[in-house]
Amino acid sequence: MSKTKIPSVAVSIIKDDEMVYSRGFGFKDIESGLPATPRTLYGIGSITKSFTALAIMQLEEKDLLSVEDPIDKYIPFSIEPFGEKVRIWHLLTHTSGIPSLAYAVAYIRGRLGLSECWLPLSTAEDILSFMSKCRDWVAAKPGEKFFYLNEGYALLGYIIEKVSGLKYEDYVKKNILEPLGMKRSFFGKDEVESDPDVATFYVVDKSGNHVPKKFPYGITSDGGLISNTIDMCHYLSMFINQGKYDGREIVSPDKIGEMEKPRIKVPYVLLGGETYGYGLIITPDIHEHKLVWHSGSVLVTTSFAGYIRDKRLGVVVLANSSGYSLSKLGVYALSLLLGRDPEKLDLFKREKVLDKLEGKYSTYKETMTVEVLCKGEFLTINIRDRLTAMEIILVPEKLEEDYALFYTLMNGYRMPVEFYIKDKEVVMFYERYRLVKKE
Repeated sequence: MSKTKIPSVAVSIIKDDEMVYSRGFGFKDIESGLPATPRTLYGIGSITKSFTALAIMQLEEKDLLSVEDPIDKYIPFSIEPFGEKVRIWHLLTHTSGIPSLAYAVAYIRGRLGLSECWLPLSTAEDILSFMSKCRDWVAAKPGEKFFYLNEGYALLGYIIEKVSGLKYEDYVKKNILEPLGMKRSFFGKDEVESDPDVATFYVVDKSGNHVPKKFPYGITSDGGLISNTIDMCHYLSMFINQGKYDGREIVSPDKIGEMEKPRIKVPYVLLGGETYGYGLIITPDIHEHKLVWHSGSVLVTTSFAGYIRDKRLGVVVLANSSGYSLSKLGVYALSLLLGRDPEKLDLFKREKVLDKLEGKYSTYKETMTVEVLCKGEFLTINIRDRLTAMEIILVPEKLEEDYALFYTLMNGYRMPVEFYIKDKEVVMFYERYRLVKKE
């Protein structure tokens, strides 16, 4: 939190339906100095997609729809990628064949005043209009390829409205939130802002300053739910118990199984082998156990929720800015709960090596000094003098405890950059130079 300037993080953990850990860290509001609590409200972002998928499963169980139905059975959607109809399950799995149209990115950044793009899309009908000319944008047949599509989950919310006769938000409240006792989970601005324990949301600017921003209300079925770690543990408990909560069946075990079934490989990797089900990501192996999870971000608030059913473990992590992967925090916590060392996972080995490489480096007798900085999964070499400032991006190829290999491009040539790590000494070989990290 100190390094990445995250104002607050809230964490809650359940084991065997019991809350075994629950704590807030840092400030839910910096100006007033108010501390975060496990009850503090944050946006859960794309974890909302699992609520949308769960609603579809409920409606299918009532024989009100089938995931095999083409979506134009319910909404006016005429786009047929490569001549094939888009079905409900294609939207659930992000396999419609339509690459992201970036509506959510443009909407959120526009609402936050971070972009000149302005998309006033207030309803699912507006999103349908926005998508009307994307016929030539399709890139695969439905079911063939994973393209994370926020627009698809907005359309699923519209289908839920058409089939149930209720507004999406009202359906979720009546059929999911209320039965799970999630009394402080909201979609509406008035409900959120009248709550006594809600986080202030922040953008961290280039100088590390915290700029307060309003939540980008208007997104709903693809990322608009605001909740807290305690309510979200009720939600995870339902999944761990295969659709049951407090003696009540929210959905059948078969439908939970459908949501958790691997459908398509996802292109981004947390621990390895990740696939997408219906509104859920499945990691097949975290210390020999299956992890089911999702993360979320609306830029000013981020989230992670995951569970390991065979150990009856679940963890929720929420924050009021972006800057560090809450998925990593969740995996770290789950590793400890499994009695395993998280530092043995490649995910954290890489991070630890990158941290060691950051710092100022000098050549012989300090004739030249550069600064190496970590930017996400990359390093940069920063060379500055009175006239120029140059940033060289290093792409990792091999990261080990005592050796790291990167490459960069120079004048069209691919050039290796090596780091040798021994005890407290780190030596970098860049182009013709040998540089030693200064303590």
